[in-house]
Amino acid sequence: MGQSLATLWASVLSCLNEGTPNYVAIFVSETMGQSLATLWASVLSCLNEVKLPAPAIENDAGEPLAARRYKALRRHEELFQAQIPLSWIAPELQEIITSLKNAPEGTDPKSVSSQLRQEAFEVFSFPCFTKEFITLFIEEINNFYASGIPARRPNSMNNYGVIVNEIGMRPMITAFQKQYIWPLARMLFPEEGSFFDTHHSFIVRYQAGEDLGLDMHTDDSDVTFNVCLGYEFTGATLTFCGGIGTAAHRKATHVYSHEVGRGVIHLGSRRHGADDIESGLRLNLIVWSHNTAWRQSHPGRRKEAHYAKEEGPPDLVCLSHTHDRDYLSYKSAPVGRASGGNQAWCPPPGKEYDDFPSDAKTGFSIGDL
Repeated sequence: MGQSLATLWASVLSCLNEGTPNYVAIFVSETMGQSLATLWASVLSCLNEVKLPAPAIENDAGEPLAARRYKALRRHEELFQAQIPLSWIAPELQEIITSLKNAPEGTDPKSVSSQLRQEAFEVFSFPCFTKEFITLFIEEINNFYASGIPARRPNSMNNYGVIVNEIGMRPMITAFQKQYIWPLARMLFPEEGSFFDTHHSFIVRYQAGEDLGLDMHTDDSDVTFNVCLGYEFTGATLTFCGGIGTAAHRKATHVYSHEVGRGVIHLGSRRHGADDIESGLRLNLIVWSHNTAWRQSHPGRRKEAHYAKEEGPPDLVCLSHTHDRDYLSYKSAPVGRASGGNQAWCPPPGKEYDDFPSDAKTGFSIGDL
């Protein structure tokens, strides 16, 4: 037990050091007074997900310094206001939201609108933004890059991108979250989407010479919204696997092909990864929505405390170099893909599939705690 607990503590420190003071507070509030098994559930949640960066440096008014420095250089001021003009929103999404307002509680999502497409279990897509918005947004992002103002990376795995909240776009994204993401999430995911009080919003980009793709992971979000804004590219699909803690956690369920202007929405606890881009450049806006009250009432929110034994060997496309103990038993270390190093915890010992490779990493044992 001593060795396992010491290793566990080292992982806790490593995880928290990559997170934020707020994350530390949440971690402590969720684990104080609970059993070590529940503590382990929170640790696995931290290790498994793509984590938030440290907080932005702010001025006395609470404004990120990057936003203050960029204010005089803005190209499209309307992107920094707490409003979403209808001309930015695809007519199909407007139709979906109108249908939602008229739908009785408990309505099957598939019957709400033909414009809402179910890609897989708990994965939905829909037309989202018009060319007008996409043009404005891309011009603004390119203008920010050209400004030379330092930009922090969006999370612990992506090496490129911009946190749009920190350059002044938080009011606009909040308006979009309230008017469009939340009504959808509340119907599709009644528990996690019952209420949103914060969001972490950023862009990611994939191209040759930068990140080619993103390792399999879950998000530090309760509900994730992801929309492709450009450009021309081949490859760069999004592969979905199972929900964290389920027997089919590492079984492939769907390959989603991005379309410019079309958004996809799913639970943050769903394992997924960005497949390598083959040519061109892909740029996406991602909004991680958080439901603090739901998190606090579900300290084992990722369900690791009830982690099921895996039903069989993982599908190769669902393997994560960052998280999986048996990754190197099946594949060589990835080249050119964004990942968080090899933290090797999945599956937890005692939950392995039959004939688990003998050369796989040991990991932690829930039973040892």
